[in-house]
Amino acid sequence: MKLFSTIQKIIFSRISFCAVGIIMQLLYLLALFWMLGTMFSYSYFVFLVIGLLVALYIINRDISPGYKLIWVFVVLSFPVFGCVFYWFYGKHGLYRNTILHSAYNEFLYDDDGIADNILKEDEHAAKQAHYIRRNGDLRIYSDTDTKYFRNGETFFPILLEELEKAERSIFLEFFIIDKGYMWDSIIEILERKTRSGVDVRIIYDDFGCLMTLPRNYDATLRRKGLKCAVFSRLRPYWSSKLNNRDHRKIIVIDGNTAFTGGINLADEYINRFEKHGYWKDSAVMLKGEAVKGFTAIFLGMWKYLNETSVDVHEEAFFPHCEVSGSGYVIPYAGYPSEDGVLAENVYINILNSSSRYVYITTPYLILDSEMQEALILAAKNGIDVRIITPHIPDKRAVHAVTRANYRILLMSGVRVYEFLPGFIHAKNFVCDDKIAVVGTVNLDFRSLYLHYECGVWMYDTSCVSDIREDFILTLEQCKEISIDDTYERNIFKRIFWSVIRIFSPLM
Repeated sequence: MKLFSTIQKIIFSRISFCAVGIIMQLLYLLALFWMLGTMFSYSYFVFLVIGLLVALYIINRDISPGYKLIWVFVVLSFPVFGCVFYWFYGKHGLYRNTILHSAYNEFLYDDDGIADNILKEDEHAAKQAHYIRRNGDLRIYSDTDTKYFRNGETFFPILLEELEKAERSIFLEFFIIDKGYMWDSIIEILERKTRSGVDVRIIYDDFGCLMTLPRNYDATLRRKGLKCAVFSRLRPYWSSKLNNRDHRKIIVIDGNTAFTGGINLADEYINRFEKHGYWKDSAVMLKGEAVKGFTAIFLGMWKYLNETSVDVHEEAFFPHCEVSGSGYVIPYAGYPSEDGVLAENVYINILNSSSRYVYITTPYLILDSEMQEALILAAKNGIDVRIITPHIPDKRAVHAVTRANYRILLMSGVRVYEFLPGFIHAKNFVCDDKIAVVGTVNLDFRSLYLHYECGVWMYDTSCVSDIREDFILTLEQCKEISIDDTYERNIFKRIFWSVIRIFSPLM
């Protein structure tokens, strides 16, 4: 009886309904174009010509060569429906119209003297800061205190403490929210704060919460008095925008405290229960002027989703913060774009400017040619490049691609480790005891090109040493991968790994 109930629940679930609608639409389009190509001799020739033109268009786009390769292969090999597939799936588009945080420039503290101070201390760091400032439409901040959390268990009680202190506003933007101990604890505080007059706003991604929240959960939150917006609500029809998800994790409290990192609002992230072994994640808390950057990022997305104009009265969300902190901080936002991949270039600039070491943690290692070459070049230049990935995967196919990338990196001197206790979800870079990045950006094509992401770049802040120490401690729980570990004697598996690396940009 229980099994029947489970099957019935799956069949009539929202994900099944949407999946059936999308599959039927795709099958209809494929059948239509297949018939045109086979029943009419001239039609196939027309599609072949169109395929060649589309291939030329792809080759001339300013995108990753690996992405070009796979789409040219698909379009030319299957001209009947390859063009249609590319139209719906291949374009990651230009969506700068959603990046409205630049509209809040008048509220963002800016001081050219900060950039000059970085230049006096470190020319390479100054160049990185200049790039993010110019291309991210945000600012460089001092007067910001930073605190690093090496797992969800240390992060969660501090988050609850800070939420309890809220007096004016609480903003949350997350890819995944799941009902359970963590979310129940948070929502109880949010409901109570709303009743006391605090402005509570929540953004969640509909696809990320597809299996964790009921349909129209936003209406439930509004009935409780909370403001809520849903990013890209899932519909039972195919759209290229299905590729673009809001993968950010942002919490802003009273405009003077912010959190970001890899931790979603679900129980596995605080190891309340075991999922894929021990869940290793990270987060960072900011207090001070740099919080303005995350306030602007959140409000920009809020304005876009609610299709409202900028309200100058929201100046109250950007208070002056009397906080002293060491070093310099730049919050930044990644977004689907072809005109310069900010999130990826933040990582590449760190690799290119390093002098001693770069330590990286990432759940996925699906590399385009630019990132791969940056890692290899740094290692060949004598930089100690180390990467920690999971030993227990959350997605087997993606983990297979991750492992398929090991060999070429190891042959170039990059050292790769797998976290044996379980799944490592942290997205950290730390370099030369001076520079660190904590955020939501994975080393995969989806994070770097297709998703809305965020992160925080830090130079000489108090938590950089904590991030390095966490990496060193985590190494004690890892197995270092050797080149022999990557040699697969089974010829069919070797062919499979070779093929899956080619198609990795689509994963």
